Amino acid sequence: MTDEQIAAKKEHAGEKKASMKRRDDHHDYSERRMYMITLEVEGRRPVFGRLVGNAFAPKGSIDEPRIELTALGQAVQSEWMGIHDYYPQIEVMAVQMMPDHMHGILFVREQLPVHLGQVISGFKTGCRKAEKALMAAAEPHPTENTAQAPGKQAPSPQQAAALPLQRALSSQQVAALPLQRAQGPLQGARAQLSSLAYRPLFAKGYNNLILRSYGELSAWQNYLRDNPRRLLMKRARPEWLRPFFGLQIGQHCFSGIGNRALLTAAKRKAVRVSRRLTEQEIAREVERYLEEARQGAVLVSPAISPGEKRVMRAAFDAGLPTIVIMENGFTPLSKPHGEQFYACGQGTLLMLSPWEHHNEKLQLTAAQCTQMNLMALELCE
Repeated sequence: MTDEQIAAKKEHAGEKKASMKRRDDHHDYSERRMYMITLEVEGRRPVFGRLVGNAFAPKGSIDEPRIELTALGQAVQSEWMGIHDYYPQIEVMAVQMMPDHMHGILFVREQLPVHLGQVISGFKTGCRKAEKALMAAAEPHPTENTAQAPGKQAPSPQQAAALPLQRALSSQQVAALPLQRAQGPLQGARAQLSSLAYRPLFAKGYNNLILRSYGELSAWQNYLRDNPRRLLMKRARPEWLRPFFGLQIGQHCFSGIGNRALLTAAKRKAVRVSRRLTEQEIAREVERYLEEARQGAVLVSPAISPGEKRVMRAAFDAGLPTIVIMENGFTPLSKPHGEQFYACGQGTLLMLSPWEHHNEKLQLTAAQCTQMNLMALELCE
């Protein structure tokens, strides 16, 4: 859109609200570009599958976290992989189904004849048709012949009602449908699908990220692949992975994310490494602090000087407990990313900030550096 069109749109848009589903007004969503798309089920109903595995199982093991898809989840995944059949300009790079949402990566290789939003809308329509087909297959047909065959016992009313569904769905699909243990496999499948009959499958809109650099693609792919593991970790220790606010320590009020129990550790050690030290001296300081951490100390620092950064990075990489004081604060939507997520999920990291969140990248002042180092000392008292 032009600047004039954007200004006209804002004039009638009302108050701007925080949303991850807002489009970039300055981006052409039909041009050659790569996108990561996230779609949520209406009401966040877990209709696509079931999360299984162990959050801390190694990759490739039998207990590695994964999603066991329902028949509906399989159908939606198939629709996503078939987007190229409708829009040959698009290459489907990846998909990750979750119980109540899905992520996918699309590469628009050539100029699209339509806005990306129309592609997603068509995908949703295809999924709704697949959902209705499953519901229709699960419904009993009054014309089904359930008469008693010569020499055979007549089926019970429950068995007779199940026959159409049994013939319409494969045994794998029936086994994948939820609620089967509560009401029996066939009746449970029918009840689950019938409950969806008058609700939209997907919530309105979608979230998209636009690839800005080649390095982001591998990060996206890892994000999709590890999503089941992250969900298991969230379920195991949600309090370590959600932001908190109003934590009063001394004269300061902190927001943060991570394991607050690190603040009560028997030994907490503030990391201070002078900028004047030589490379050899910094290496000795790193080893000294690491040895204290191996003996049970929690290292605390804003990690400002190069030496302090090296100490905290070495402790982090070794899986040792650390508390990091940050200049930028947190919002209710904040969450740890990448390595920080796993460290918070394992309880070895706590991030704290006494300041409000801001979107701008600000340079630390000398006064802030001094203040943050004093906070580290206070947290160790």
